[in-house]
Amino acid sequence: MHGDADLATPARLMGEPARAAMLVALLDGRSMPASELAAIAGVKAPTASAHLAQLVDGGLVTDRRIGRHRYFTIAGPEVADAVEALQRIAPRRQVTSYRQSATAGRLSEARSCYDHLAGRVALRLADALVAEGAIAPLEPGEPGRLRRLDGALAARLRLQQVDADRGRRPVVRGCLDWTERRPHIAGRLGAHLLDTLLAEGWVSRVPGDRSLRVTDVGRQAFDALG
Repeated sequence: MHGDADLATPARLMGEPARAAMLVALLDGRSMPASELAAIAGVKAPTASAHLAQLVDGGLVTDRRIGRHRYFTIAGPEVADAVEALQRIAPRRQVTSYRQSATAGRLSEARSCYDHLAGRVALRLADALVAEGAIAPLEPGEPGRLRRLDGALAARLRLQQVDADRGRRPVVRGCLDWTERRPHIAGRLGAHLLDTLLAEGWVSRVPGDRSLRVTDVGRQAFDALG
């Protein structure tokens, strides 16, 4: 039998600025080496190694060795959800340079949230799929459901593939967007949509952060959603 959750343990791990910066950098679900995470957090290699060891021991990050290097990945969608939730209530940093302003603008428009799409374009896509009847209206943090997959947008995005994939994760889940304050699509459908948009060239990854660039092809496609 267990008592209440020990919130202080993950809060302590996330509450150190360098560790928090590393977790945010890993939010897109990709693996990164310790050297790159050290540069992002603004700490020296030995300090970064100590912080990463604590994150691994605390179950927030996993690691694997490839050749001479160790690569670190956020431990799973639950950890990503917790970091995103804190971003929704955290005070905003002051933007002091054009580069920071440009990055903030890209993150608000489109970014990866663990393995799915977030930002304004994610909400436009979710709204279009709800309007078409492909998915039920989303509730933050709650499982959703697929409805009719015979619409034009559902066919274009190959949503039938998700319906046929009987994985353990919810097929649809509402994930509250920390910049837009409305739920975007997570779950297996969310991961499928991000993979599809990358493959179709609607969005492309931006080196160095988790923002996504909306391509000319993607801008035309999103504008056609209404």
